[in-house]
Amino acid sequence: MRIKELNVYPVKSLRGIALEQATLGVRGLAYDRNWMVVDQVGRFVTQRQMPGMARVTVRLEDDWLVLEHPEAQPLAVALARRDQPRLTAYVWDDACPALDEGEEAADWLTGVLGDLRGSRLRLVRFDDGHRRPVEARHLQGEVAHTAFADGYPYLIASQGSLDALNVVLQEKGLIPLPMNRFRPNIVVEGAAAFAEDGWHEVGSVEGHYRLGLRKPCQRCKITTIDQARGTIDVPGEPLQTLIEMKTQPLRPGAYFGQNATLLAGAGESITVGETLLV
Repeated sequence: MRIKELNVYPVKSLRGIALEQATLGVRGLAYDRNWMVVDQVGRFVTQRQMPGMARVTVRLEDDWLVLEHPEAQPLAVALARRDQPRLTAYVWDDACPALDEGEEAADWLTGVLGDLRGSRLRLVRFDDGHRRPVEARHLQGEVAHTAFADGYPYLIASQGSLDALNVVLQEKGLIPLPMNRFRPNIVVEGAAAFAEDGWHEVGSVEGHYRLGLRKPCQRCKITTIDQARGTIDVPGEPLQTLIEMKTQPLRPGAYFGQNATLLAGAGESITVGETLLV
């Protein structure tokens, strides 16, 4: 089994960046979900409410986070800055100290995406000094925390599982979907469909790093959104098909991929093409 893709999503729910190599951290791949869009009370905003967020592309330069949209000039945010005003941002039930990236970023986001039920949008950065713990009941002795991801620092998906899903979609007369509908960090290939649901750990052949697979990922409306156009062409799909496939027979709902934590190897590099051992 080998690594087929590595993806990082610096701003939660904006477009991801495909990488050939990335640095592993306890909170995820370097820069993953370090920023987030919030409303005027600090509540997180995602493609669930604003599908058009998929049209905002993201680049990481040496000193800048750069956001781009077809209808605006790029927005550049300094990577090293840490003197911003502080506010509280909310991801689900978690209150997180955050740094406010300011009025220019707020104007830019609201300009390209519009407001959310009358609320302007703001861009916030995760406070590196804060520890947002992963829910302990799914861990197996490790200590894990994450930034602005929904709940876990890593999401692992399998190309074999996507291929199996696409076979069923095509049998229903629907078009096959790309992996970006599921927004994984690590994509593996060479494994049987949904074999990842039975894995306890994966790691490098040399033992430089180990990842613990801790919870099947229940999927939401974002999987129905075309990640290039920000549109929903077939409402309810692929969620309905995943439910019918019963990828998690004992759990109601649509599941695809595994949430994971880093067990060992913080600071190590992970590279597309590497062999992984289960």
